[in-house]
Amino acid sequence: MKSSIIRVADSSEDFRNIQEIRRKVFQKEQGVEQDLDFDGLDETCEQLIAYLDGECVGTARIRYLDEKTAKIERLAVLPMARGQGIGKKITEKALLVLASKNIPEVVIHAQEYIKGLYQQLGFQEEGEVFEEADIRHIKMRKKIC
Repeated sequence: MKSSIIRVADSSEDFRNIQEIRRKVFQKEQGVEQDLDFDGLDETCEQLIAYLDGECVGTARIRYLDEKTAKIERLAVLPMARGQGIGKKITEKALLVLASKNIPEVVIHAQEYIKGLYQQLGFQEEGEVFEEADIRHIKMRKKIC
């Protein structure tokens, strides 16, 4: 069984690895423009990084919208690590981080094909499907505490 670790990024090496994961998944694989992916908000966000057997394989960021609401964004898992629950574990870790800070609500803009992952974690769809970076998304929300 493979060993996974999800933690808050805390080093320049972590941030380089996060950028590389996002380049591979969003820019190369999904065709997202670099300026849309790297939108200048990373410095104000908490970044999570996932390791599988010691190798960096996934990431997400937490952006605080206000004192009561955060947004989980930029969830990305490398192709070789998909199907092993890494995306779910990253999201669960983000929810734990938010709960520890008493943030009562979280929102996401889920790519439509992956909304089932978030539904498993208690997120509810909100509104209609919309396009973001030419990819179909749905807004979802969850009360944490």
